[in-house]
Amino acid sequence: MKLRLSDEDARFRDEMREFFTTQFPEHIRTKVIERHELSKEDIVESMQVLNAAGLAVPSWPEEWGGKNWTQLQRHLWHEEMQLAGVPVPLAFNASMIGPVLIAFASQEMKERFLPKTANLDIWWSQGFSEPDAGSDLASLRTTAVRDGDEYVVNGQKTWTTLGQYGDWIFTLVRTDPDVKKQAGISMLLIDMTTPGLTVRPIKLIDGGVEVNEVFFEDVRVPAENLVGEENKGWGYAKFLLGNERVGVAPVGSTKRQLAEAKEIAGDRLASDPVLATRVAELENELLALELTALRVVAHSADGKPHPASSVLKLRGTELQQAVTELYVDLAGPWSLASGAGDGSSAPDWARVSTPQYLNYRKASIYGGSNEVQRQIIAGTILGL
Repeated sequence: MKLRLSDEDARFRDEMREFFTTQFPEHIRTKVIERHELSKEDIVESMQVLNAAGLAVPSWPEEWGGKNWTQLQRHLWHEEMQLAGVPVPLAFNASMIGPVLIAFASQEMKERFLPKTANLDIWWSQGFSEPDAGSDLASLRTTAVRDGDEYVVNGQKTWTTLGQYGDWIFTLVRTDPDVKKQAGISMLLIDMTTPGLTVRPIKLIDGGVEVNEVFFEDVRVPAENLVGEENKGWGYAKFLLGNERVGVAPVGSTKRQLAEAKEIAGDRLASDPVLATRVAELENELLALELTALRVVAHSADGKPHPASSVLKLRGTELQQAVTELYVDLAGPWSLASGAGDGSSAPDWARVSTPQYLNYRKASIYGGSNEVQRQIIAGTILGL
């Protein structure tokens, strides 16, 4: 099956490709393509360059910096960005709290936060999961008690990705302990420099500190930082998580990495039929995933993703993990050299292979675990 874009959409794709490959900072693209970790400064610079060009938050209303693009154009923007090695806009800002504020916040709160959110002048962190409230998020126990014009917050959040960089945290808190657990939850915006708020890093299996614990001890939050209405936070959280799952299948970046892996394999593809078959199967799976992504784009309406988006999340993350595993296998003994310095004889691509492989074990969990996606597929697509 071969799909063709309209002339208009083909021109749009070419415009995106030209900007991402010629106007975007080369030093950041190089880091992404070489699979190195980006610094906070890299991520901020990246999003501010995109925002200056009007390309940071295209799904937002035009009033707040968005574009009146079609679903297909948004898909092309996202794919060309990944193919070029351009970091996608910080999800906490662009696709999580930003859309929530647009949908539910007061006009005053929108004006206060949205421009800074789009430009990454505020780095948002996500305060949802707790030690005993991950998959069962509604069981959260962090409390917020009203005291005059403030809420007093006590509790703990965990797995707060890049929380060490956060300026503010959008936080689910329990404001009414005497009702059904979903009904007593609110969302607060909390300045992370507030006294009583502590961030503690969690060291991961790949040696990094990408995620954190966040502790609240009598943290006083102005009541004006309540998003929407008190005890309506569960609905806002479901809205946010729905946005989080859109675009979670990194088709463009996985295609780019698989192409690089083929270059690394080189002549081995001709002499090793097992390896050649493995690569061919991954290419075919990625093609099928790309066609599924286009089908989801074509049949999504009113901002609600097609049920097949669960297939994207499931297969997208599985293929992402499969490609990182391919790098480890291509590296062979060099895959053990992740701690080696620049003087090592191991090539750079091999030294980063194992940490990336280990890091992307998380892909099966975030954005809705793959087990949950299988249940959605069984119920809404297969009718089981």
